[in-house]
Amino acid sequence: MTYKETLQWLYDQLPMYQRIGQAAYKANLDNTDALLEAIGHPERKFKAIHIAGTNGKGSVSHLLASILQEAGYKTGLYTSPHLKDFRERIKINGEMISEDQVVNFIDQYKPIFGHIQSSFFEMTVAMAYHHFAHEKVDFVVLETGMGGRLDSTNRCNPVITVITNIGFDHTQFLGDTLEKIALEKAGIIKPGIPVVVGKRQPQTDDVFKQKAMQSGSELYFAEDRVDLRKMQTADVFKQTCDIWIENQLFLDSVDLPLLGNYQIENMVTVSQSLAVLRKQEILAADLNQIRAGIENVIVNTGLQGRWQILHKNPLTIADTAHNSDGIKMVVGQLATLRYEKLHMVFGMVNDKEAFAILQLLPKNATYYFCKPDIPRGRDENQLQEEAFKAGLNGKSYHSVRQAYNAAMNNAGGNDVVYVGGSTFVVAEVV
Repeated sequence: MTYKETLQWLYDQLPMYQRIGQAAYKANLDNTDALLEAIGHPERKFKAIHIAGTNGKGSVSHLLASILQEAGYKTGLYTSPHLKDFRERIKINGEMISEDQVVNFIDQYKPIFGHIQSSFFEMTVAMAYHHFAHEKVDFVVLETGMGGRLDSTNRCNPVITVITNIGFDHTQFLGDTLEKIALEKAGIIKPGIPVVVGKRQPQTDDVFKQKAMQSGSELYFAEDRVDLRKMQTADVFKQTCDIWIENQLFLDSVDLPLLGNYQIENMVTVSQSLAVLRKQEILAADLNQIRAGIENVIVNTGLQGRWQILHKNPLTIADTAHNSDGIKMVVGQLATLRYEKLHMVFGMVNDKEAFAILQLLPKNATYYFCKPDIPRGRDENQLQEEAFKAGLNGKSYHSVRQAYNAAMNNAGGNDVVYVGGSTFVVAEVV
């Protein structure tokens, strides 16, 4: 098969959560175990940094991978979903797996996939593990797909586990309370392996304490130990901060190229993770390498879609926030901007609680409702009707690109255009 045919087979023949939702979900790791055994257990051949959480796990993964890369380690990075190219999911030192390597892996193991009835996600994780093992990487930064306990990435050999935060997302799979969701995320905690939790939350702290105690794992709440002091500036294209750990200045005047306010919380998580890795002498990285890893994260890893500035005139921002906690952070930052008019290009997927999210959005904006080009995309006219009930006004458009073009044509030089609501909306614009 050609690369294009291979991808088509992956997408069409097997269920994929990002496209079809609940039908792709599997409630155990039996398939993952069978598949990894069949391909020789590549997950045992590298050290992993395993990251879960409702929001921020992608940014934390990219930041840690960039720092490892700057420190001279051959670093694998597995993330999902992708924005433009399937191969974004599997990178070594910022370089995507080649098309030939994707084709060869599928061709070699296709009979096994059929026998096991592997899902898209199971095959993709196996492909990543196979690639990282074959290339003899030093570390792999692994972002969970959803949850943690039953996620295919949960068969790995971690040196640290990281949980960014807990919020309401994928509740039909993970549970309808923060405690239940936290229990699923805590499923990545391994016996004797240190765990960093990015954010303290009254409903979830005890879940992590109990799981860590049962596992004999040292537990660190990052916000108890790390303080990021952001330097105040009116420049929306710059974010600079000092990093303090245990009341000691760790790094001063770090220029963080990820401009979302929520990245401060993510940097707290990253900083505590680094402190643990250095304390345990797992990671040898000096302060200059750590600074370079932070400041070069976009160049090193290709991270996109996090408060990404697409244009300066009019100021045009894309962000992949897609649940209530993420949207609240984005709306809060939009409120700090100065503009004449706000234009919101907005689309969602079907399994999100649309009305709860729409109620959080600014009422003073003009909306351009659209459907991302995936089967799971929410119909733009339905979204417009739900938005009207939430007090939002605008028009619906047949495609993301059509909505985006309309917003850009209508926006003046002193306006702001925002693109978001779903990773898949952002993917069609960046």
